[in-house]
Amino acid sequence: MLEKLNYYLTDIQQTDPITLSQQAELLCHELAVFELSNLKIEGYDYDPAIAIEELGLDAELVDHLVEDYVEQITKSVVQFEKYLKELQNSKANSKDLDYTPFRELAHKNLGVARNLRIHDAQILLYELMKKDDLDYLVHCLEALKYCAIKLKPQRAYDTLKLLAIKNAL
Repeated sequence: MLEKLNYYLTDIQQTDPITLSQQAELLCHELAVFELSNLKIEGYDYDPAIAIEELGLDAELVDHLVEDYVEQITKSVVQFEKYLKELQNSKANSKDLDYTPFRELAHKNLGVARNLRIHDAQILLYELMKKDDLDYLVHCLEALKYCAIKLKPQRAYDTLKLLAIKNAL
């Protein structure tokens, strides 16, 4: 199941921000309509005006904070994947599953999504914090990743390129 996430870093060398954005749109839609239809996130488009109004910040600062959020989520996906692999190994070996690090990471990212009023991310991160079904968590993580890419494709692309370079070293 986690192989779906591995392409995240390995195929970045053969894509560009526009292609990445198109893939994210398609895959986010598919996940929202099929595997995660219960979350009702299909068709959600982030509106920074809500954060601007409610937080009293200017548009440029909110835009910068959203870019930082996309970078943070993009990097966090790698850590989430590591924790999911550990959980899957524990399950396969009939050991107790310790969701604590996974849920702490979800909680950390949830705070940022709430502050920026990113509704789909809030829902997905809440699911990552509360659910125990590993296959379902993989779907939520995929959706979170693709929804973040949709927000700022160039920032996601740049972050993925840096992660791929670090991974190759």
